[in-house]
Amino acid sequence: MPLLSLKRQITIPKDVCDRLHVQPGDEVDIFEHEGRVTLIKKRKDASRGVLKHLKADRRCSDEESLIDTVASRRSSSAKS
Repeated sequence: MPLLSLKRQITIPKDVCDRLHVQPGDEVDIFEHEGRVTLIKKRKDASRGVLKHLKADRRCSDEESLIDTVASRRSSSAKS
């Protein structure tokens, strides 16, 4: 059974790494929810194409978008 080291590190058993295709140097995300820890391997390009169906509104410049976003956040935080 893996133990937590003094540096708060844990070794994932080799057979688990093999099944999950996790190798030294891979990036992982760690989540905690209701006392359970979940480790998820980050995959390169995993989110590629998620927003590809969105089209830019050419009538609005990047600067206008930034100004509008900042203004809306300021007004929403002032209401809190």
